[in-house]
Amino acid sequence: MKVVSTFLHGIFDYVGGAALLFAPELFGFSEFGGAAVLIPRILGVVILLQSLMTDYEVGLFPIVSMRTHLLNDYVASLFLALSPWLFGFTNLPSNAWVPHFAVGIGLFLFSLVTQQVPSSRAARAAI
Repeated sequence: MKVVSTFLHGIFDYVGGAALLFAPELFGFSEFGGAAVLIPRILGVVILLQSLMTDYEVGLFPIVSMRTHLLNDYVASLFLALSPWLFGFTNLPSNAWVPHFAVGIGLFLFSLVTQQVPSSRAARAAI
């Protein structure tokens, strides 16, 4: 069941993208460097850019469809969740790798329950 509106998803995209940029400082693992730090920062930038270009209520340059956006979210969130094992930083303290896994799984589940059509477009189609 798709219970999250595209508007709410968009708000979370901007907040989540910014949070990923600062995750190394927020969770106290910025001193470890490498993939543990680069991955959330790069994904944060990608999420913010994608949000600006998505065809939903809070996008500024409607180039990317919501369906494509969600597909990208699935891939990025699974990449984030698996990154500690893909890049071998599970040997670091848990504050350096558990956020990657937990946030990645959370983002994947959040995207699964997001509507695929912005409410403004759905309302126009119903008329």
